[in-house]
Amino acid sequence: MRLHTTLERIGEFTSKYFVLWVVIAAPLALYAPDLFTPIAPYITPLLGIVMLGMGLTLTPDDFRRIVARPRDVAVGALAQWLLMPTIAYVLVVALGLPWEIGLGLILVGAAPGGTASNVMTYLGRGDVALSVSITTVTTIAAPVVMPAWIVLLAGESISVTFAEMAESIVQVVLVPVIGGLALRYVLDRRAPVVAKAGLSVFPAISVVAIVAIVAAVVGLNVETILGAGALVFLAVVLHNGLGLGSGYAVGRATGMAEDRSRACAFEVGLQNSGLAVALATAHFSAGAALIPALFSVWHNVSGPALATLFTHLDDDERVEDVDATIASD
Repeated sequence: MRLHTTLERIGEFTSKYFVLWVVIAAPLALYAPDLFTPIAPYITPLLGIVMLGMGLTLTPDDFRRIVARPRDVAVGALAQWLLMPTIAYVLVVALGLPWEIGLGLILVGAAPGGTASNVMTYLGRGDVALSVSITTVTTIAAPVVMPAWIVLLAGESISVTFAEMAESIVQVVLVPVIGGLALRYVLDRRAPVVAKAGLSVFPAISVVAIVAIVAAVVGLNVETILGAGALVFLAVVLHNGLGLGSGYAVGRATGMAEDRSRACAFEVGLQNSGLAVALATAHFSAGAALIPALFSVWHNVSGPALATLFTHLDDDERVEDVDATIASD
């Protein structure tokens, strides 16, 4: 019991200050890239570990929710699949990004939802069950949807095929997620104490893995970051901001409740940038991994900021309700 509590505290502490670790690691990688570039060959296995952790958080109930609320799940998934790749392509053209770097923005746009969206939905008092359901659907569909968008938008400028990208996504995402789901199922029934310990420690492991990935990509792209930093960062901020805003707007426009609209905002705006980094390094170039790495940093700043805004709005509304009640009395 004491070990479980300790692991839980470690996991909570590491996750709580996730943004801090990323903000420390990225500049450090700029200053001393040689410390982090040796991590590069392990980017794909590290992402697989993160996806295994995501699978461990899933239960059969999550899939039952998909059946129970197909409309909102479909709206959220379609919004992500259609909006983010389109916004990415428009920004690449409008900002005149070099194609090698712009490809990274398209990779982010075509990626499925990331686990950060589930955490931010929880912090922002959104519908967590809907968020998990949309993340699950977009992740499972990623081997088809993601390569399709990349081939459609960048087909003439890439040599990698749809099948090669689909195979990579299956290996890096689908297999670990399904493995984590199966492991959770077995442990819940055979060794529930071990299952609880795993759920407690895996957030910390995931955070370490993601921070290592970001640091490695920043270390590999020091010259590119210093040479095209402002424009690239603007593309990341606009892409993320437009995704969050349009996701929320779609939720409201389709009649979702406030908590579900918030979930939709985070699902559309917060992508699995780690997968984009892995695909970029495996099939394209270090330059293509730059924007996904920066996205990993930025969306862990913008996500908590929006979640905080939502909670403040709720608190202000409660104060107004109390004041109105007192005035009516």
